[in-house]
Amino acid sequence: MNGERGSITLWVLGLCVALLFLGGLSLDLWRAVGDRRELASMADAAATAGANGVDEQQLRAGHLLLDPARAEQLARATLAEFPHAGALASVSISVYGNTVTVTLRDRVPFSLLGVFMAGQQFDVTVHASAVPQERG
Repeated sequence: MNGERGSITLWVLGLCVALLFLGGLSLDLWRAVGDRRELASMADAAATAGANGVDEQQLRAGHLLLDPARAEQLARATLAEFPHAGALASVSISVYGNTVTVTLRDRVPFSLLGVFMAGQQFDVTVHASAVPQERG
């Protein structure tokens, strides 16, 4: 019995560390999921706004075509309205044919998991595409 003194203390200490790790994992995963939802909303809004950048001269001639410069300008202006947009790791807006594609990338640093993995982070990337449509 004397050789086992403190074994429960070590076991409880190990359990506390495991619970701290699981709590940190759940907290940081939810932060990454929340950030991904926010990025997806931003990308959707920017792609939809960019799809409104039609070439007016072509539209008057009966052709629904995007003006790439105008589509990108509208998408960037929409992104600028979001407070989180300035802190993104990268923003890519491309117009190919009649499709506007917005790709946003962000980094979410670990909070509680940072105790175990200092300096690590989640990389979150989202894509959204939109195409202009005629309504009759």
